[in-house]
Amino acid sequence: MMELKAFQQQKVEELKVALAQDRCQEIVFRSPTGSGKTIMLTHLMFAWAYEHSGVVFVWLSPGKGGLAEQSKEKMERYYHNASTKNLADVMTGGFAAGDFVFINWEKLTRTSNNALKDSERTNFKEWVEKAHGAGLHFWVVVDESHHNDSVKADEILELFAAERILRASATPKANPNAYWVEVPEWEVVDSGLIKKMIYINPDLPRKVELEGSEVEYLLEQAEAKRQALRRAYVAQGIRVNPLVIVQLPNGSDAPLDQVVGWYAARHLSVESGELAIWLANRKENVEGLVANEAKPVAVIIKQAVATGWDCPRAQILVKLRENMDETFEIQTIGRIRRMPEAHHYGLDALDGCYLYTFDKKFTDGLRNALDQRALDAKTIYLKQQFRTFELEKEQRTMVVETQDAKRALAALCEQLDRHYHLTQDVARNRKVLEGAGWEMGSKLVDRVVTGEAATLDDMGKGEQLQSGEVIQTVSTHRHGHDMHHAIGEIGQACALHYNEMRTILSRLFEENASPWQRLAFPVRAFYAFIINNRERLKEEGRQAMARQNEAMQPTNPVSLRPFRFPQQWEMTFDGNARNQEVAQKNVYKGYLRSAAPRSSGEIAFEKWCEECPEVEWVYRNGDKGSEYFSIVYTDNSGKERLFFPDYLLYVRQTLWILEVKGGFTPSGESENIDRFAEKKAEALANYCRRHHLRGGFVCEDKASRDLLLFENGYAEDLADPNWKPLASLAQ
Repeated sequence: MMELKAFQQQKVEELKVALAQDRCQEIVFRSPTGSGKTIMLTHLMFAWAYEHSGVVFVWLSPGKGGLAEQSKEKMERYYHNASTKNLADVMTGGFAAGDFVFINWEKLTRTSNNALKDSERTNFKEWVEKAHGAGLHFWVVVDESHHNDSVKADEILELFAAERILRASATPKANPNAYWVEVPEWEVVDSGLIKKMIYINPDLPRKVELEGSEVEYLLEQAEAKRQALRRAYVAQGIRVNPLVIVQLPNGSDAPLDQVVGWYAARHLSVESGELAIWLANRKENVEGLVANEAKPVAVIIKQAVATGWDCPRAQILVKLRENMDETFEIQTIGRIRRMPEAHHYGLDALDGCYLYTFDKKFTDGLRNALDQRALDAKTIYLKQQFRTFELEKEQRTMVVETQDAKRALAALCEQLDRHYHLTQDVARNRKVLEGAGWEMGSKLVDRVVTGEAATLDDMGKGEQLQSGEVIQTVSTHRHGHDMHHAIGEIGQACALHYNEMRTILSRLFEENASPWQRLAFPVRAFYAFIINNRERLKEEGRQAMARQNEAMQPTNPVSLRPFRFPQQWEMTFDGNARNQEVAQKNVYKGYLRSAAPRSSGEIAFEKWCEECPEVEWVYRNGDKGSEYFSIVYTDNSGKERLFFPDYLLYVRQTLWILEVKGGFTPSGESENIDRFAEKKAEALANYCRRHHLRGGFVCEDKASRDLLLFENGYAEDLADPNWKPLASLAQ
C-alpha cells in the first residue's frame, strides 16, 4: 500500500464522511492535476470495500489516452490483492463483491459499440441486473467528470442505481446539490507533489524579431532550457532526464514533419531513441517513456494523451498553435507540473516548470476553466395553464443563401469611408488608418504573454504576467494558413463565404485597378495587413452588415411555423446569489430570480415584471434553436438572419414582444453591443403590425435607474423622445 501525504489522508477521510452521508447521493471531488487524485480515490475505494460487504466499485473514465486502463494499472500497483476488472472481464464473468471495475464508458455510450446490445452471451445490462439480484451495491466513480456529460452517460449511471456517485475532476462542473470535497492547490504545492512555479515564455525579450518560423523559435527556447535543466540535475546528483512535451494543434498534423526534422538536425531522432511520438495513429519510443531516466528528451503529442497522462519528468511544454487564436486547455499545463520524485529540490530552476507558446489567449482558457462562479442548473417545467399558448414564428426557408457579394463590398467600403473619411487617395488613406492604430507594413506583429505564477489561479488572473511582442517577416507559404484563417473569420463576421470575402478584401486593399480600392498593398504587405488587423476588420464588417442604411426585405419567402412554449427548460442560475426566490409570474414553475446569465437590464426588467400588478405573465425566450420564438430579418449582404426577442409579456390582455438591450451609462452613453439592433427593431415592428401585437426595445437608464421603452423602433440616443418610461405599457 502506498503511503499518502498528510493532505491526501485528510481528503480521503473527508470523502469517507461524504460516502456515509444519507442526504446526498452525489459527491464532487475537485482535485488539481498532479495532486494524486487516482491514489486518493483508489485508497478510498479499497478501504471502503474492506469495511463494507457487498460493495462493487465501478470506475468510469473518458476514452482519451487509455485512462481507464491506466487507472486500473495504478490500483494493481498500489494494492496487489485488489480484485480489478475491465469491461471484457465483466462480460465474461459478471460482478462480484469487492470488485473494482474500470471501464472506458464511451464503450457503453457510443451507439456503435456492442457492449449494451443483445448477443449470444449475457449482455452488460443483464450482468448489472444479476448483481442487483445477488444483493450487490454499486458505488460509481466518474473520473474526469467534465467529460461525457450527456443524456447517454446519465442513462448508464441510472443503470447501476448506485448508492453513491463520486465525480472527480480538476475542473468539475457546478452541482449545488452535491457534497463537495476540494483540495486547495497550495496544499499540493506545499506537499512537494507539484512544482512551485510556472514560467511562461521565460527570458523572452519584450520585442523579438523572428527570421525563421515561430515553431523553430519555440523549439530552440525549449531545447536551451532542457539542456540547462539537465546540467542542473547532473550537478545535484539527481538522476532525472527532463522531458520536453511538444503539443501539436488539435486540428492539424501539419507541424509534425517540421518538429521531427528540427530535432533530427540536432541528432535527436526517433531512430536514435531520443525523440518519442505519441499520436493516435503513430507511437514510437513510448515504452518506458515516463521513467525518470528514460532516453527520449522530447515527446510529440496531441491533447488526447494529455488527459490523465502521468510523466513526472516532463518539465517543459511547447504549445504549438494551428492559427493565431488557438485555445489553451487547463489540463495541458498539468502534464508538466508533477515533481519527478514527489518532493522539491530547493532550486528554483528544478522546482519550476516551463511553458513556451505564442498563444496569447491561454489566460482566457484558464479563466474559463478556473471560474469559481460556474452556474448551477436545474430542469423546470411549464405551468399547466400555458400549455395551449400558441403564436406564429418565422424561420428561414430551406433554400440556397442569397448573399450579394457586390452589395456587401459596397457596404464595407461605405462603412470604412464613413468611419475614417477614406477616399480613393490610397497614400492619404494609409496615413489616416495608421494614425487610427491600424498595423501597416510587411511584417506580422503578434503580442504574447510572459511572466510567472505560483498557481493556476494566479496564472488565470494574469496579474503577474506581462506582454511581449513577436515580429515576423511575412512568408506567403509559411503564413498561408494564418491568412486563410483570418479571412475566414472576417467572412464569418460578415456572413460571407471565404472566396467572396477574399475577393472583397483584395478589391479594397490589394494593388489592383478596382474603383473600390482604399489601400494598395503588394502581396506580402496585404497578408500582413489582413492578419494583423483581422479583429478590426471583423468589427468593421459587422458594423457594415448591420448599419440601417436601407430597408432590406427577406429575399426568400419566410417560413411560418407555430410556436409553443417548450414543456421543460434547463435553467441556469447563480447558486451564490442572495435572492433565490421563485418568480411567480414566469410561465415556468420554479423559475428563480437568480437565473443567469442575464444583463443588469434583464435583471431589472424581470424584477419590474414581478412587481407590476398589470403584468399577468412573462416568458423568457431562448437565444437560438428551432424550439424558440424567432423573427426573420436581413443584413446588408442580403443574408437572412434570425432574431430571438428576449421576452413575451402579457399585460392588460395585450401580448407584448420585447427585446432588452444594454442600458445607458450615467453620462448617457449607450452600452448596447448589438450592431443589428435597428434592423431587429424594424423586423419586430413589421411583425407586430402584421399580427396586431405590440412590441419594442427596453433599455436601462443608469443615471435615473429607470427602465425605458421604445415601441416599434430603436435609437442609440437616450434623448430621442420615443424613449418612454416602461410603466407606460401597463397604462
